[in-house]
Amino acid sequence: MRQSHLFTKTQKEAPADEAAKNATLLIRAGYVHKEMAGVYQWLPLGLKVVEKIKQVVREEMNAIGAQEMIATNLQRKELWERTNRWSDDVVDCWFKSELKAGGEVGLAWSHEEPLADMMKNHITSYKDLPIFIYQFQNKLRNELRAKSGVMRGREFVMKDMYSFAQGEEDHTAFYEASKIAYMKVFERLGIGDDTFITFAAGGAFTEFSHEFQTICEAGEDITYISKDRKIAINEEVLNDDTLKELGVQKDDLEAVKTAEVGNIFNFGTQKGEEVGLFYKNEAGEDIPVWMGSYGIGVTRLVGVLVEKFADEKGIIWPETVAPYKVHLVGLNLDDKEIKDYAEGVYASLDNKGIPVLFDDRAEVRPGEKFAEADLMGMPYRVVVSKKTKEEGKFELTNRTTGETRLLSEEELYNHL
Repeated sequence: MRQSHLFTKTQKEAPADEAAKNATLLIRAGYVHKEMAGVYQWLPLGLKVVEKIKQVVREEMNAIGAQEMIATNLQRKELWERTNRWSDDVVDCWFKSELKAGGEVGLAWSHEEPLADMMKNHITSYKDLPIFIYQFQNKLRNELRAKSGVMRGREFVMKDMYSFAQGEEDHTAFYEASKIAYMKVFERLGIGDDTFITFAAGGAFTEFSHEFQTICEAGEDITYISKDRKIAINEEVLNDDTLKELGVQKDDLEAVKTAEVGNIFNFGTQKGEEVGLFYKNEAGEDIPVWMGSYGIGVTRLVGVLVEKFADEKGIIWPETVAPYKVHLVGLNLDDKEIKDYAEGVYASLDNKGIPVLFDDRAEVRPGEKFAEADLMGMPYRVVVSKKTKEEGKFELTNRTTGETRLLSEEELYNHL
């Protein structure tokens, strides 16, 4: 991709109405545009990050047997009334609208009810189970005070997955597999060491649900953790009974600020009974389907990664999610010989399958180019200039460490 072809521009100043570091940097670097409080447009570079996170999640969900689909955003009022979750007194984050043809609809904030209802067309016998489905979708939640940038918005991309099983044993097997899959996702995104499976307020039939909390100063939760024992407890359920059940002392736990990046819930048979989702067992009896739900905040993860890895110069992307692996910075491009040389390097990197953003702008000063490269945060910066051509070397800088090396063409390609 040529930087001269990007319609987005970087900004030197932080937006006056944005306090969160993640959103400030994402806006300045041209990854998102703030439409209103809690609502962001994902621009080409930002979309690449989102799609790469989605692909990591997709691969791990597929690996445990889940099937991808996409559900509608419009939801029927009467369906949610069956589970007593249409009322604003029960769920206070609904966006609702009226159809011109008559009747109210809700804009999706979650999908347990409609997907359980849909499954009545596909589940009749025990032979049809288990089933695991997931989607990526823009969710809408009417947050009273949207804050924390893209980490808590009124519109956001979520991966939500739902399991349908015969009973607790089959459900538990998938529930435990999903824990492992989630941790693989966070490890691949570079935050595995700082992410903990956390005991939180319970689901329908268990005392605890599980959250995935990442240590992050911009997070909104307080989590008590023991790194040695890999135990983490959300502040909301930290009490003597919980400590006793988990076999830990409060003095053994460290209180840290965290951001919730995922959660999993056990619904038992409650949703099946409320919605009317049953299957026939081997004896021909109608049995309610056992359900669970599993969420990952995709766009929230973008914000968490920015908050955790950014420095005073700008964003630092893990290679797994970076829009491009290399930011190729061309200098002295008003010299045709150097321009042709830089174009050749760009073509070579591209031909070798190395994702590269080429700063091919001849009118921009070197200092400005370097500052923009640091702000945008690609893992590697490669400088091509009159000086490097004369020396027969390439200047390679690692964005994470700041280390700069001069490499031959062969060394450069081998390194990348």
